[in-house]
Amino acid sequence: MEKRCVRLGITFNKMISDKYVRIGAYLQKILPGVLKIVCTKNLVYVYVKKEKLFLTLLFLKKHHALRLNSLLDIWGMDNLGGLDRFIVNYLLLSVKYNTRVIVKVLVDDFSGLESVETIFSSAGWLEREVWDMFGVYFYNNKDLRRILTDYGFEGYPLRKDFPLSGFVEVRYDDSYKTVLQEPLEVSQAFRIFDFKSPWE
Repeated sequence: MEKRCVRLGITFNKMISDKYVRIGAYLQKILPGVLKIVCTKNLVYVYVKKEKLFLTLLFLKKHHALRLNSLLDIWGMDNLGGLDRFIVNYLLLSVKYNTRVIVKVLVDDFSGLESVETIFSSAGWLEREVWDMFGVYFYNNKDLRRILTDYGFEGYPLRKDFPLSGFVEVRYDDSYKTVLQEPLEVSQAFRIFDFKSPWE
């Protein structure tokens, strides 16, 4: 598993970089509200309590030894059936040290998260995407409204309990010369799936 770079005289583990193990151990010592830290080959995953999310991200951005000052992405994951249904991930990058850290926070159906738009200016748009797709509310976001779906859209399309065919049907009507939205009527044959092969 280990390889030696003869020219530089550096020994490193192919699976987990020593740099990320050191970062993970350092974060475990200094960060409040950390639930778990996982180190992989080129990332550190930091699981934090939702109450400590804002302070954790502010600390990671301002700390002189980390300088994780770029928020690249925010995305959600639906863990249907779990106590805390959603996992919201924040991907941070330090350009100076070439390191990446993903901060993960668990959220239930009914509580939201504090917006980090005041820390990272790019967070406003990314939080709107998570709100639109999963329904995770971000408090103090300046412009929290739908961004990827229509304004009259009902539901959150990336939730696992959202029906595959949706709730409404959108079609263009030639007689009215406009786009119509009608409630979707699904036939019973579409709802019952026969998984047997028709060629058997």
